[in-house]
Amino acid sequence: MNISQAAQRTGLTSKAIRFYEDRGLFTPPPRSLNGYRDYHEQHIEELTLIRQAKAAGFSLEECRELVGLYHDPHRRSADIKARTLQKIEQLTRQLAEITQMREQLIRLAAHCPGDDNAACPIISGWTKGCQIDNP
Repeated sequence: MNISQAAQRTGLTSKAIRFYEDRGLFTPPPRSLNGYRDYHEQHIEELTLIRQAKAAGFSLEECRELVGLYHDPHRRSADIKARTLQKIEQLTRQLAEITQMREQLIRLAAHCPGDDNAACPIISGWTKGCQIDNP
């Protein structure tokens, strides 16, 4: 199948598929005599795995590793579970950081009058390296 068909089957764009191929994330498809890529079911499975892993927060390098595990007949589900649990821990830390940033922005916005004057505690606080504590 051609790249457009592969894109439709995987839910990826043709551009994303070419990007993932350039990065070596999946098995390169063979080329037909006219030079076009010829995708097979294996490519569809690999690309779908990449799409799902990216949607779950895995990096490109982590996706490459997961595709490698997909092809490893000696893989252990314990290894994949461990990677998944590590990703959960990472996402939990990121969520806490984002929550903290959100709370700081809420505090800053609460101290800003939001009027037509130039004085703004958000800008002046940031330029002085200050954080506004809880009101």
